[in-house]
Amino acid sequence: MFDAISWIIFIVLVGGLLALDLLVFHRHARAVSMREAAAWVTVWVILGLGFGAFIFATRGPTTGAEYLAGYLIEYSLSMDNVFVFAVLFGYFAVPPAYQHRLLFWGVLGAIVFRAIFIVGGTVLLDSFHVVIYFFGALLLYTAWRMVRAGTGHVDPANNPVLRLVRRVIPVTESYEGQSFFVRRNGKLWATPLFAALVVIESSDIMFAIDSVPAILAITTDPFIVFTSNAFAIMGLRSLYFLLAGLIDRFEYLKYGLAALLAFAGLKMITSDFFHLDVWLSLAIIVGILGISILVSLLATRGQDIGEDPPGPDLIRAEPDPPST
Repeated sequence: MFDAISWIIFIVLVGGLLALDLLVFHRHARAVSMREAAAWVTVWVILGLGFGAFIFATRGPTTGAEYLAGYLIEYSLSMDNVFVFAVLFGYFAVPPAYQHRLLFWGVLGAIVFRAIFIVGGTVLLDSFHVVIYFFGALLLYTAWRMVRAGTGHVDPANNPVLRLVRRVIPVTESYEGQSFFVRRNGKLWATPLFAALVVIESSDIMFAIDSVPAILAITTDPFIVFTSNAFAIMGLRSLYFLLAGLIDRFEYLKYGLAALLAFAGLKMITSDFFHLDVWLSLAIIVGILGISILVSLLATRGQDIGEDPPGPDLIRAEPDPPST
């Protein structure tokens, strides 16, 4: 009964906030200012931590610490999404007025994908305990790949899902307001906004492969894993608009995220032989994030942060749509 009430409170709270966001605060297309983004980041962080306080009060300090650790892991790994968003918006030349709508549906899709991954991951761990070693090894490999890649370039043109979409449905050369699809002369066309959404969603699936096992290293309680994921992801849109112009300042954050993934991987692999207290895990997570952010800010202090170069023109597999 208690679990059902917790789920209802979470769903009503999140559903109401998302509806207000889309239908009231951003009903009309407009650019998001840094001040507005900062306000929304504050709101979502307060809500995320407030829900953690609710968990702490109703389920005890251990479960509360598990939620907070999961929230911090997901929120920090979401920083990688911010880098990808910046590249995608430049590549697709997404007008600032349409970026919030694009991220809204991208985040909503991300929540659905995370739910699927969380259910699948917890079922696998409950049914086949040996899977925990596979998850741990996956996190270690991802951490190694992240360190080796450094701040490598992301090329949306190489996204296989986007290439498949372009073969299935033609894509218009220009944006059609906030529409993802338009119909011209009886034929359905996708817009560049939909193409960008496809890349965002497919990229988030890859991020989920890393972040969900990382949180499962802390707890396998589906409610804690999903709610900590959801609250962190929902603040991702505002976080992008706040940090988009400061991305170059976080030069060493990627190495901190790699260390975070490596820690989660080692925790999973050694879980049968060594138990690490959740509060100590939380302290390690905070320490890794704090050090990587501090080192990044100190290393880039006094540097001029330039604008990202414009992305390449879209290459279409179809001719221009017929005029109407």
